[in-house]
Amino acid sequence: MSIPEREAVELFLQEASEHLQYLREYVSVLQEIEPRREDIERLYIAAHTLNGTSASYGFPRFSEIAGKLAHVFQYSLNAKLGDDLHGPLTEFLSDGISLLETDLLEISDTGNENVEDITSFKERYRFAFPVEPVPLDFAVRDAVESVAAETAQAGVTGSYFDALPLDDEVGPEILEFFQPEAEEHLQVVSDCLISLEGNNNPEEINRLFRAIHTVKGSAAQVGLKRLGAIAHRVEDLIGRLRDGEIEPSPAVVDICLESVDVLKKTLHQQWADESEMRNGVDSLLNRIAEFAPVDLEEAAMGQIAAAESLEPIHQQVAAPVAARKANKQIAAPAQSAKSVRIALERLDRMMNTVGELVINRTRMVGRVSELEKLVDTLSFSKERLQGKVNEFQEKYEFNKISSSRNISSWKAATTPQRLTSAAAGDGLFDDFSELEMDRYDDFNILSRSMAEISADVNEVLTQLEGYIGRVEGDIDEFTKLAHHLQDEFTAARMVPIGTLYSRLSRAVRDAAQSAGKQVDLDFVGNETELDNNIIQQISDPLVHLVRNSVAHGIERAEARRAADKSEVGTVSLRAYHRGNHIYIEVEDDGGGIDYERVKNAAIERGLVSHDTADRLTERDLREMLFHPGFSTAHSKTELAGRGVGLDVVRANLNALNGEVEIQSTPGTGTKFTLKVPLTLIISPALFVRCGGTSFALPLAVVEEIRRIRADEIEDIGGKLLTKVRDVVTEVVRLDSYLGLPPLEPINGYFRMVVANTGNRQIGLVVEEVLGKDEIVIKSLGEYLRRVKLFPGTTIAPDGSLILLIDLNRMVAADPNERRILQASASAARVFAPGSEAIARGTIPTDAIDRVEHERVIVVADDSISVRKFVGRMLEKNGYRVKLAADGLEAAELVTQHGCHLVITDLEMPRMTGYELMVQLRQNPTTRRIPVMVVTSRAGAKHRDRAMKEGATSFLTKPVQEDQLIAAVEQLIGSEATRPVPVG
Repeated sequence: MSIPEREAVELFLQEASEHLQYLREYVSVLQEIEPRREDIERLYIAAHTLNGTSASYGFPRFSEIAGKLAHVFQYSLNAKLGDDLHGPLTEFLSDGISLLETDLLEISDTGNENVEDITSFKERYRFAFPVEPVPLDFAVRDAVESVAAETAQAGVTGSYFDALPLDDEVGPEILEFFQPEAEEHLQVVSDCLISLEGNNNPEEINRLFRAIHTVKGSAAQVGLKRLGAIAHRVEDLIGRLRDGEIEPSPAVVDICLESVDVLKKTLHQQWADESEMRNGVDSLLNRIAEFAPVDLEEAAMGQIAAAESLEPIHQQVAAPVAARKANKQIAAPAQSAKSVRIALERLDRMMNTVGELVINRTRMVGRVSELEKLVDTLSFSKERLQGKVNEFQEKYEFNKISSSRNISSWKAATTPQRLTSAAAGDGLFDDFSELEMDRYDDFNILSRSMAEISADVNEVLTQLEGYIGRVEGDIDEFTKLAHHLQDEFTAARMVPIGTLYSRLSRAVRDAAQSAGKQVDLDFVGNETELDNNIIQQISDPLVHLVRNSVAHGIERAEARRAADKSEVGTVSLRAYHRGNHIYIEVEDDGGGIDYERVKNAAIERGLVSHDTADRLTERDLREMLFHPGFSTAHSKTELAGRGVGLDVVRANLNALNGEVEIQSTPGTGTKFTLKVPLTLIISPALFVRCGGTSFALPLAVVEEIRRIRADEIEDIGGKLLTKVRDVVTEVVRLDSYLGLPPLEPINGYFRMVVANTGNRQIGLVVEEVLGKDEIVIKSLGEYLRRVKLFPGTTIAPDGSLILLIDLNRMVAADPNERRILQASASAARVFAPGSEAIARGTIPTDAIDRVEHERVIVVADDSISVRKFVGRMLEKNGYRVKLAADGLEAAELVTQHGCHLVITDLEMPRMTGYELMVQLRQNPTTRRIPVMVVTSRAGAKHRDRAMKEGATSFLTKPVQEDQLIAAVEQLIGSEATRPVPVG
């Protein structure tokens, strides 16, 4: 048990101990002739609190006993207890409280409940634990009889396999994300079963139940009905384990482990043929039925839900299709390469580690550069030393020695004088020339010592230079290794863009059906690979673009015939690699952009005046399409008129340091070109300096570096402009933009970096260009997340931080810029035609159109397959979806962002759907948000409890798209107001 879990249990133990002490002290009030209602209410509240808290902490047996005590107190509040009941009830209450105290001690010591004592207590007081027949609802009576008949038929034929539903047509893109998830949950089932053999841990049983429950629900949701039905029976068996109806004996564990094998073989279609599958499934279900008989009511409710959800589909599917599905043989799986599934978070951490290697390599290069500077300094000092030594030798050692010394002085000298003279060499070797005999006076010794020191310094310097050369070679090898490692991890994160084909094809098909057009999708370059994170972030922009091409680009059949075009339009999607970027083109063969229509739409929305609109170029009008809330549609539909699309595309691409460009030819079509980097973690950058501060610029947008004279920059209307290769270029002085000390031209010239951002060419004036290198982009952290100009930072070799400048945002947020395209839709409405009348109050409030907002739905489900599946359904129908893995995450999303609707499962880790509904209803700001329950729990007791906790709608998995959308529209309507705010 983790520390947080232990702390939570300690809180429960303390609270439960206080309630039990209160029950022990005051339970005797029931024996009074006229007990006070207030006393009984306090007893009921104490027992009811124990019942609820123990259940939420995962102690169901404790909760059951406490619930029985609460039932007695509640009963006594509303009905007088007979005299003959006091004896048995008093004994029951006393023993029940004692049992709870004992169980609480057991939980405190071992973390587990005292199962044996609780079972004995229930056997002794059977009158308090009656086995009641499940009441059958008239609405499900026929379904129960049908299920019973099928079960009986299965018993007659000896085959449960015949009663299993048929699978839907499931595409490979669905299996791609469902199979790994199901494998994970089945592995959890196996691990829990193995641990249960040696330890009957309720927490492991709950974890086991959640895992098999998720497999059942997600399998049914994606269309694998047989797999879901088998998992449902396994869930029934584990449910009896969880409820304490059976013990985890070796026989039960063997059945569960066998069920895992059957589910895996069914999941991967590893049965040799249908006969083998029939025998394996029948054997398993027969063994399960011995421990967990079929629940007729729940099966009937599931059959009703399935029938209701599949009815529209059955009306459309022809009988031969069903026959083909019934007779279809199970194909043998293709041989696949061995692989290990790694969480993307772990791959991100490994990639970040590679980034740290790149940073350390850069730091090592910086250290070697400093060492080289020291070597240069030492070389200079060595040269000076060598020069001084030579000068000293020439001046003192090689001077001509006087030969005028006489021998008489030598002879007349005393012995000490002779020794001194001999040591000095005076007159001792007059017979030798100066070149034939060395001299050893102090000057000679000093000169020779300096020469030797100079030679030693030269030798050390030579060795140091060789050492630096070897270190540089090692750093080069380290750099190659780091780059190779980076390439390998980058390749591991790469996925082909073709994985989006199914989603884009579905979007084109649905949009074409909605618009009444015939459109084909042509995908070229689907093997082009991109970073998985980038794939996820560009999927929504691409869906926007293809839907936009169908809604606005492709003409209707009669218009295409009139233009001598095929009645079937084509949306082409091409992806290709160039340099460190991927280019994605979305092109249609429609009528192109109607610039006159764009101009009129801008005038109608008050974005420009008539005079200004006449001066707009085609480029300006294309830029107008990216304005938030802009649309040329005459009426609002699910495809067009909502004003949401191209502005989202540009915003998402800017977040990726990408670009989007539009090309359009009237009568021929329109092409959108998206440019995105290969990866976001490591990228090349250009380092510049302005004053004492260094900055990094994305190298991908840099066109050239040049010098520019101060008189070549002109101030026109508050904007600095110049010409670069005959192209008018806007100039941004980094010093004035960031408030740094002003730059002065050097010899009359500034240094300017020319970059291409957002189809615009700008020149950034800096003090110095330092060079280029690969950088690892680090986040600025939570507190600086709103500083949009600097999307990240990198670490310099000396350990300082270098900010990365977002040139796209710099241009868009230039304070000197007065472009009309920057006005928001809400601001434009304030000054639009008729706004003066609104301000004076002469126009009724009801006559003013509301500014509509997207409908936001939070989907909470612990199955990633169900989350994605349901999320796609909702997004396709124009909703904005926020996904949550459990109730706690959903509650945080609702609290932070608000929403119009919450769709939740019931069985989830950390916080269940029931607990989520309780929390939402307790908060005054969220109690008005409707909650829809989508679960595989079809029983009436689950439906009743969900409705009691505040659910406004209840659907059973697998849910069909038409059924889900109809229920959603019924709850929140076709138009939405602002999401419910929380705070």
